Amino acid sequence: MNSRILFILIPALILTGCRSHPQLTLQQAGGQNLYQERCVHCHEENDLALKPPPPSLSNLFRHSTLPSGAPATDAQVIRTVLGGKNKMPSFAGRFTEEQMDALLAYLHTGIQ
Repeated sequence: MNSRILFILIPALILTGCRSHPQLTLQQAGGQNLYQERCVHCHEENDLALKPPPPSLSNLFRHSTLPSGAPATDAQVIRTVLGGKNKMPSFAGRFTEEQMDALLAYLHTGIQ
């Protein structure tokens, strides 16, 4: 690589933080914790060996629809989480509104 490009690129990377993932807000970090505790074992690890495996939730809001075909909106995700769907149990009563907001904030980061 040209040394002139490196001279420009390295300070730019330092100034922008050169992070692979943006730093999470406190709310997003709370959502990440919930995701790790409640969602990962099915949606990422499928440790229950469900067939077909539950869809990954990574980059969930980067698409116009959810894996179910429903619109990729906060309201629809809340409806699915709290009401359950197919093999997914209902989480009604298990998340406070604040926790649900934190989970949504984390899912919006797309960095599961």
